Amino acid sequence: MSPEEQLEAALAEVERLRAALAEKDVKLASKDEQIKSLQDQLLWLRKKVYGHMSEKHLPIDPLQLNLFEKEHMTDEERARLAAEMAAAEQTITKTITVKEKPARRDLNTSALPVEECHVYPDGTTDESGNLKDEYEEIGTEESSRLERIPARTYIVKTIRHKVIAKSDMASKKPEDRAILVAEMPLAPVAKCMAGASVLADIVIGKFMYHLPFYRLIQQYKESGIVISDSTMGGWYEQAVDKLKPLYDRLRQKILSSEYIQIDESVIPVIDNEKHKARKGYEWCVRDGITGDVMFYYDRGSRGHHVAREILGGYRGNVQSDGYEAYEQFERMEGITMYGCWAHARRKFVDALQEDERMAAEAILYIRKLYKVEEDADNAVLSPDERKEQRLKISYPTLRDFEKWMEDTYTNVLPKSKLGVAIAYTYSLLPRLSRYVNDGRVNIDNNLIENAIRPLALGRKNYLFCGNDASAFRAAIVYSLISTCKAAGVEPREWMEDVLRKLPYCHRDGKDISELLPRTWAESATNRG
Repeated sequence: MSPEEQLEAALAEVERLRAALAEKDVKLASKDEQIKSLQDQLLWLRKKVYGHMSEKHLPIDPLQLNLFEKEHMTDEERARLAAEMAAAEQTITKTITVKEKPARRDLNTSALPVEECHVYPDGTTDESGNLKDEYEEIGTEESSRLERIPARTYIVKTIRHKVIAKSDMASKKPEDRAILVAEMPLAPVAKCMAGASVLADIVIGKFMYHLPFYRLIQQYKESGIVISDSTMGGWYEQAVDKLKPLYDRLRQKILSSEYIQIDESVIPVIDNEKHKARKGYEWCVRDGITGDVMFYYDRGSRGHHVAREILGGYRGNVQSDGYEAYEQFERMEGITMYGCWAHARRKFVDALQEDERMAAEAILYIRKLYKVEEDADNAVLSPDERKEQRLKISYPTLRDFEKWMEDTYTNVLPKSKLGVAIAYTYSLLPRLSRYVNDGRVNIDNNLIENAIRPLALGRKNYLFCGNDASAFRAAIVYSLISTCKAAGVEPREWMEDVLRKLPYCHRDGKDISELLPRTWAESATNRG
């Protein structure tokens, strides 16, 4: 190898070593950042567990003296400390108050029927219960008690009477006589023993009162009827299958609204192959104008394709949180995306534990935005009037908050809770700010989270769905019950009536849309 070649090889080796060294420097910097982040988390946890409430959020200064190391304190410092402790003790003493024992409130029984029971002294009444002539009533004493009769379970036996006209009996041969018999009433579910009230009771019990099947079975047992788990499960499945066409109509109706809200929530589903529960997701879509609700389940997936399945053909305003699956609709023609300030605020609330002062500043900005909405609600402003207030007050606040985030982000760790909160909010700021231009659009997605809450309650009680089909049926029922509540309809009353009417609608070719909760309620009002 010539000297020139040796020199080139040496230079190449030097460059390789420099590149390797630079790569190691990058890795070390990344490790240092991770270590710093973990140290901050550990510090926060230690403060949370061991720190005093008054100092839990304060940064630790290594030069700060321990208050209990009195050998490092001067006499003047000790005297000042004693005075401060005495003042603090006096303040605490003044602020502590003894809670009064709450007074017992009487039951409000004004809406209940009253059954009177008249009681006379022994021997003072005749056989009819009337006061004897030798006695005179001079007054009464009254007392009341609450009684309840458990649900009554009974059998409805339909007896169809066959009749023949007397003229046919007299003039026609037996084979020519017309036998008249009433049409058999249509059952909610063909060849099913359960009537509409029982089917509604099972569905409502499971999804409105969150009772597992074994508790429902026990209730029926107490009423004198023993129902097996498989029988009740079969009745439930058949009832929900009958309700599915209404669910499909509800979905179409909601996705035709100008403004919808969307969110997703966890629902555990049994994986039959692995024999354990896996995390599934129910998607929820709420009509932002009427309040009607639709749940959607697709094999438990939370993937971007599910969002496309739900909103692929939609045109209008969509409000969501910052989940990345919704970013694809920012580029879709005909859809305008809106953000949720409640989600942004929660991240700054979490950051209070690390940097109370800076996080509180951010929360104050968001509070100003909500104050505009609160005042608009109290004044019952129209959408146009609300928009005017937002442009006047909220928009300047948003601009100030944007500037604050730009100035603050450079002074915080990107992976700190405050850094994460700022990055999240700033990246979604265009979506979060659009609501000021439309008075119909809410500042957050809280209303749809309220709609999802029954799903969370159900999770705590019946724990999981047995399979994907069961989770899909749950989506159907939750949709209809939530829409009933939004329309001011009593779910049990609605479901029992609808289960009775559906077979006749199908037989007569009637539009089942009139059975949707909101339309059903309007029809009931008109009939009344």
